[in-house]
Amino acid sequence: MSTFFVNGEQVTPRRNQKLLTFLREDLNLVSVKNGCSEGACGTCIVLINGKATKACIPQTDRLDGKHIITVEGLTQREKDVYAYAFCEAGAVQCGFCIPGMVISAKGLLDQVLDPTPEQVKEAIKNNICRCTGYKKIEKAILLAASLLRNHIPLPSATSSGQVGDPLGRIDAMKKVLGQSEYVDDMRIDGMIYGSALRSAYPRAIVNHISTDEALKLDGVLGIITSKDIPGAHKIGHLKKDWDVLIEEGGTTRYLGDAIALIAARSPEIVESAKKLIQVDYTPLAPITSPIEALKNDAPLIHENGNVLQIEHLVRGQADEKIKQAKYVVTRHYSTPFTEHAFLEPESAIALPNEDGILIYSADQGIYQTRTECAAMLGLEPEQVRVIAKTVGGGFGGKEDMSVQHHAALLAYLLKCPVKVSLSRKESLIVHPKRHAMEMDFTTACDENGYLLALKATIISDTGAYASLGGPVLQRACTHAAGPYSYQDIDILGKAVYTNNPPAGAFRGFGVTQSCFAMESNLNLLAEMVGISPYEIRLRNAIRPGQVLPNGQIASDDTALVETLEAVKPYYDAHPYVGIACAIKNAGLGVGIPDTGRCKLVIIDGKVHIRTSAACIGQGLGTVMTQIICETTHLKPSDIIHEAPDTKLAPNAGNTTASRQTLFTGEAAHLAALKLAKDLQAVSLDALNGKEYDGEYVGITDKMGSPKENPVSHIAYGYATHLIILNEAGKIEKVIAAHDVGRAINPKNVEGQIEGGVTMSLGYALTENYPLTDCMPTAKFGTLGLFKAPDVPEIETIIIEKNHSDLAYGAKGIGEICSIPTAPAVALAYWQYDGEFRTSLPLIHTPYSKERRKNK
Repeated sequence: MSTFFVNGEQVTPRRNQKLLTFLREDLNLVSVKNGCSEGACGTCIVLINGKATKACIPQTDRLDGKHIITVEGLTQREKDVYAYAFCEAGAVQCGFCIPGMVISAKGLLDQVLDPTPEQVKEAIKNNICRCTGYKKIEKAILLAASLLRNHIPLPSATSSGQVGDPLGRIDAMKKVLGQSEYVDDMRIDGMIYGSALRSAYPRAIVNHISTDEALKLDGVLGIITSKDIPGAHKIGHLKKDWDVLIEEGGTTRYLGDAIALIAARSPEIVESAKKLIQVDYTPLAPITSPIEALKNDAPLIHENGNVLQIEHLVRGQADEKIKQAKYVVTRHYSTPFTEHAFLEPESAIALPNEDGILIYSADQGIYQTRTECAAMLGLEPEQVRVIAKTVGGGFGGKEDMSVQHHAALLAYLLKCPVKVSLSRKESLIVHPKRHAMEMDFTTACDENGYLLALKATIISDTGAYASLGGPVLQRACTHAAGPYSYQDIDILGKAVYTNNPPAGAFRGFGVTQSCFAMESNLNLLAEMVGISPYEIRLRNAIRPGQVLPNGQIASDDTALVETLEAVKPYYDAHPYVGIACAIKNAGLGVGIPDTGRCKLVIIDGKVHIRTSAACIGQGLGTVMTQIICETTHLKPSDIIHEAPDTKLAPNAGNTTASRQTLFTGEAAHLAALKLAKDLQAVSLDALNGKEYDGEYVGITDKMGSPKENPVSHIAYGYATHLIILNEAGKIEKVIAAHDVGRAINPKNVEGQIEGGVTMSLGYALTENYPLTDCMPTAKFGTLGLFKAPDVPEIETIIIEKNHSDLAYGAKGIGEICSIPTAPAVALAYWQYDGEFRTSLPLIHTPYSKERRKNK
């Protein structure tokens, strides 16, 4: 056995294992995160003899005499400096990657205390961040270097915390130091481990499942199949079509289908037991695409057919306007499946609780988890309690059940605490992806470039299960005409089942796909008219009081023109530029009940915020803190944001549709108004025990409303992105101008924009989720995610035009920041080399795989 040193303490592991496992499970050093265990993501980076190293690679028996440092082993001065610098720079969002970033930073600064920005990029090139776009992390490291190099005392916090103040995130310091608890960091006495045996085939009949041999394995505590489920056998957000477990005689629909659940005393025993379960399959040919699924003789994936949903939006006379138009463009566009690649793999812990079950989860809506798990267990919703832990990124990918229901089922039947976590390989297979879409767009304009009509067909591959494929298709269609002033549209959309992995919510929610098509057609029209891509957008840009293609009248705060004007100087100054505009709703809209709720409870002279609204890295707790500070004139130190808990917090709906800042933010505002009234008479201490409820309901009109000007959504954000290429064809700079209504926290808004831009640079240029006969072939390291050295300069321009009392004018920024990037990149390359590209990721660029292989 080897003996080595961890944070100055001598240790001797009892057995040879991965260093990552030893640090987390034996020493409980949970700042070292398990993001992939494939040597790809960098969340587990530690220093080994001063060198930044991924802890998931070395085995403990190869470390004899070596010195290892984790975040827990930093000096107090280092902890203080890194915590301050990362908080001050706005470098922390979901936080899962941050301890690894800190260790990589320390590895650099221990050697070079006055690094260049290029050296910082190089130091963190093996650390993936999916939230921030790296810019503020780089800024934080440079700030930390300055503080350490110059022995500068740390400034004391002076923020008012009011709206518009760049308050540091309230949870940043704990995340930097690895003290923020994610589900996989939890340790519960008597906890066992569970996992699912997944299907061997995307489509196959399960004839028989034999668990006899697996049950004989020492340490196996139970194996559950479909016949053991006490309640509903199918779950799902809106459509209950997703099997909890595939039953004998049933047919699998994708490779991620669960056949049996195994519980054992260790993860290793669970994996051994999986190999001993015998499943007799009759393999069937999978349906690999919507084209196959729509054939008359196609086998049915679900009993009701292979079409999940059809949307047909008609307004005006599109066909007539197209016939009469001076210029008409028709093109076919293709966009791929893409993976969310959040850094924290899915994990949940469930344990018996009174007459029901308690679930610790990291998802985007604890009440949704409660509803679906209760139905599966045959319990009343109140018998299931869900408490949220810190969420290591979501982007839509943690809206569906992945492990929560399986942990709950095992814990309920075995009467003990059970943790179920997905490996990165499982995560890539199991959770829903961004929809692949095939789109035909016909766009028409007059001789001056004014838009007249759009006719489009959008076919969406929703994969094996519904997930949120219906609403995603709907949003792709409702936003397909873009943020422009014209009234004749005919948009047909179909979401089609296949045997591919399910597709569901993903940042942008379908609009990333249809925006790529619409904006690309607009560029072709501009060329035909003889005007610039900039000019055609300026002429058609929606203005206050004009009518959007869906019939809604643009409100006074509409600022699309202002975003265009903001990028104009950059557009004029460079030869190879691409530009695109976007619109995105805040809130569910289209007549769907949409409510934000918040409760303020005064405990020991502090205001406790209670809401179910999930913070998945966007900084919702900080936003609500600032709204309350603005309303009551209390200090941030007077306010505590509690973890969402179905027993204590009111239901504020899922974190989706860029809705929480507006909806739950307004609920917090309404509750705070009541508190502020009481504070006029007495002190906060005198209000101990009092509760203040806030609820905001957004009222919108249903799809197909007969109103001439229906209100489809409570609010819209607008954006213009500009891409600048250098002479070599690499992206030199991105300008992202956003109409955000009002920036509750400008630093957080900038971070969201930088992260969204970086994510969609990957979508445009490098990311893909390839499938062979419905089987995913990618690993985390081959997804094409941008790393720090890949990211160009990003300049954010925040346009604030909304002075409404509703959530102090905020509109929501989480999704729109990723929508116009890809079409802007496509235009830039068309300007650069004359090749008009109609599919993503774009081909024949310096970022393309074939180019990189030839270097």
